[in-house]
Amino acid sequence: MSVLECKDLCKNYGHAPALDQVSLAVEPGHIVGLLGPNGSGKTTLIKLANGLLTPTSGEILVCGMRPGKETHACVSYLPERTAIPTWMSTAQLLDFYGDFYADFRRDAAEEMLAHLNIQPRQRIKQMSKGTREKVQLIMVMSRAAKLYLLDEPIGGVDPATRDYILSTIIGNYNPEAAVVISTHLISDVEKVLDEVIFINQGRVVLQSSVDQIREEKGMSVDELFREVFKC
Repeated sequence: MSVLECKDLCKNYGHAPALDQVSLAVEPGHIVGLLGPNGSGKTTLIKLANGLLTPTSGEILVCGMRPGKETHACVSYLPERTAIPTWMSTAQLLDFYGDFYADFRRDAAEEMLAHLNIQPRQRIKQMSKGTREKVQLIMVMSRAAKLYLLDEPIGGVDPATRDYILSTIIGNYNPEAAVVISTHLISDVEKVLDEVIFINQGRVVLQSSVDQIREEKGMSVDELFREVFKC
């Protein structure tokens, strides 16, 4: 069964369509890049899958269910902006996630935090922006979820932090789960992707495996992206 499935999915803001007749499926065991220019509908699709928005028409299913209270148990979501409570210490944040999510793997989170030399008493507000982003990602990836939705996980961080974030994603997701990474930094994430979905002006223009793109087009994903979306 697909972890995420869309059938003729539409979402309008007023009269403006953000998503237009989107049909796609994401299977377990895959890391999928949701790629497109700014304003193409990536964040809208992720918010719909997380139950933060409702479709105008069409259907979206997560783990075979419409997004809502039941699907929150199988979706782990990283929003574009850091959303962890800054007044908490690292230890309080671990307790908070442990209380909130039955699938939270505290030992995995503690191991990754120790790797970054983040102390249990350290408060989130005392951390740099890059460290906060790492901490939030560690929390998201420490759940044994079925679907990880990561909205611009490497957007505002330096190249070394990007490498750490990508290795964290690969090393910690449940192999029976799927990861959807929304980004416009293609060359940075390409090495971890199994599949890509190109989206433009609310429409899916391509869904393909990365291997297929390289074999059939003789191009990297980044090169194909630049060709498809050139101004």
